[in-house]
Amino acid sequence: MSGKLLLAYHSSVGDVFKALADPTRRAVLDELQDRDGQTLFELCTRLINRHGVGSSRQAVSQHLDVLEDAGLVVRRRAGRYTFLHLDTAPLRAITERWPTDHREAPP
Repeated sequence: MSGKLLLAYHSSVGDVFKALADPTRRAVLDELQDRDGQTLFELCTRLINRHGVGSSRQAVSQHLDVLEDAGLVVRRRAGRYTFLHLDTAPLRAITERWPTDHREAPP
């Protein structure tokens, strides 16, 4: 990788790892994987009911900001509603960095 590309890669990968480090953010991603296109209200309800995450809407919104900065969540406005969508492209960039080598493992 060239210098500028390597710097951009490290920055974006660092954001992804930071975003994935928090269990609440991982639960948010799990919920968006299960049901993409939720509103903040729907997401908060599912986090409480399915994961026992009792964070306020403001706290969940801050988690969403981190996920959005990492490129893992995209917000889409439609009228007075904002819908949240999962984007796994940043995860693919990480897996492409370390492709699986299908060599046989030693016994």
